[in-house]
Amino acid sequence: MRQGRRDGFREFAEGRSGHLYRSACLLASGDTHLAEDLVQETLGRMYLLWGRVSRIDNPAAYAQTVLVRAFLTHQRRRSAGERPVGEFPESGAAADGSVSGSGSADPALRLTLLEALGRLAPKDRAVLVLRYWEDRSIEETADAMNSSSAAVRTRSSRALARLREQLGGNIGEFAGL
Repeated sequence: MRQGRRDGFREFAEGRSGHLYRSACLLASGDTHLAEDLVQETLGRMYLLWGRVSRIDNPAAYAQTVLVRAFLTHQRRRSAGERPVGEFPESGAAADGSVSGSGSADPALRLTLLEALGRLAPKDRAVLVLRYWEDRSIEETADAMNSSSAAVRTRSSRALARLREQLGGNIGEFAGL
C-alpha cells in the first residue's frame, strides 16, 4: 500500500512539476529560484495530503491552488522583497529571468512581460496568472485565492488596466503585431 502511494505520487509529481514550474515562474516574475522553492513547497504539501487524494476531485487543480497560496504566503513575509543579483543593474530595471516553455520566441517580449508582472501587487499577479495563464474560471480563481467571485472580477479588471498602463496600453507594439 505504501509503495503504491509513493509510486502514485511520484507519477503525479513528474507529470505536473513542469506545469507548476512555469506557473511559479510567472507568479515570481521570472525569479527561477523562488519558482523552484514554490514548486518544492507545493509538492511537499501535496505529498502530505496524498493519502487523502481520493477525496480531491482534481489533484492537478488542487496543486495549482496550493502553489498560489504558497506564493501569496511568501509575499506576505517581510523578506519577500529581497532579491540577490550578481551585479547592480545600470538602470532601475529588474534582474532578468526567463520562463522556460512560455511559448514566446521573443526574449525581449518575455522579459518585458515578466518585468511588468513583477511590478504588480502579488494578488494582482496571482489573479492574472490563474485567470489568463491557467485559464481558470472566476469561481476557481476565487477559491484558490480564498476570496469572493466579485473580488476576483474587480481585481482582474484593475490588474489588467495596470498592466496595460505599464505596457503603454497596447501589447501589440511589443509583440510586433
